[in-house]
Amino acid sequence: MAQRNTWQRERVRTALGDAPGFISAQALHAVLRNEDTGIGLATVYRALASLADEGSADTLHGPDGESLYRACESSGHHHHLICRSCGATVEIAATPVEQWARSVAEQHGYTDAEHVVDIFGLCPACTARVRAAAGDGNRAR
Repeated sequence: MAQRNTWQRERVRTALGDAPGFISAQALHAVLRNEDTGIGLATVYRALASLADEGSADTLHGPDGESLYRACESSGHHHHLICRSCGATVEIAATPVEQWARSVAEQHGYTDAEHVVDIFGLCPACTARVRAAAGDGNRAR
């Protein structure tokens, strides 16, 4: 069944596109609340789920298990490098992972196997900030 295209859903889509990386439904709702849109949290959750179902949004579980969303930049199966600090995201090709997943499934007699691989770390900018802060702390001692 096709999702109705309401102004609220379109505003959630726009806000998601404006987000710099993956964002939780609650954080996106806070952005919309600060803009005084009147869009409720349940509407944000429904819109995000709908956008993910139709392929317009990527979704993943963050390191703490919370669902995170991002406007999808490419169609089809893909993977991400995600900064744990700032949320910056890079879509990556993972051909060796694809081959490994297919091979493991076949070894165990599985067919039509699917997988999810997202890598969390610190982006270069956040790594530099952490290293600079550690350096500053060493000089203060």
